Amino acid sequence: MASEALSSYPELGARLQFVQAGISEACKRASRDAGDVTLIVVTKFHPASLVAALSELGVRDVGENRHQEAQAKAEELAQLNLNWHFIGQLQTKKARQAARYAHAIHSIDRERLVDALADNETGRVIDAFVQINLTDDPGRGGVAPDGIETLAEKVLQTPSLRLRGVMSVAPLEEPAAAAFERLAGYSDRVRALEPSASAISAGMTHDYVEAIAAGATHLRIGSAITGNRPEHR
Repeated sequence: MASEALSSYPELGARLQFVQAGISEACKRASRDAGDVTLIVVTKFHPASLVAALSELGVRDVGENRHQEAQAKAEELAQLNLNWHFIGQLQTKKARQAARYAHAIHSIDRERLVDALADNETGRVIDAFVQINLTDDPGRGGVAPDGIETLAEKVLQTPSLRLRGVMSVAPLEEPAAAAFERLAGYSDRVRALEPSASAISAGMTHDYVEAIAAGATHLRIGSAITGNRPEHR
């Protein structure tokens, strides 16, 4: 019998299975092991009850990109032992608060943010992904390519952070495959500094197949699994 949480989302399991099958097929075509790819289900604007239902379906990695929402869900669902991935732009003044619940932060894009995360009162080591801007627009999130090594070295010098690799969002104005190919090259530069920092956080609902082909290890997929986001204010 389905739990109350699952019964509130009757199509959730089928959507999750559909995406998981798509990931497996994409990995097969890329001659990769699907077990090497982590699916992060992005639950932005969805209630904690949906996250609870995902947990019952076996999901352990959940992504959020708004600190206040992430903090509230993590506190409410603390007993589920989920891995919370912060994937949005993180304000420096909110960094210490985010460190209390985030197991991974995918949006490390400036040295001031690293400094703010250095004083982690929880004692946990947080997985850190250097976010890279794949466009020429400095207003987009991420460090410019010429600043990758400096920022990565800053993370490596911070005991409360563990450099896992790189993260980016493919620009809409170019083919995702080309953007992710560049990201793979930037990943090589980070691995030259720290060989274990081989993770690549890339790929969303519309481009995860291309991300897998380019070596992505962490996918951030939302609406294909959760359904349309509810209206928010």
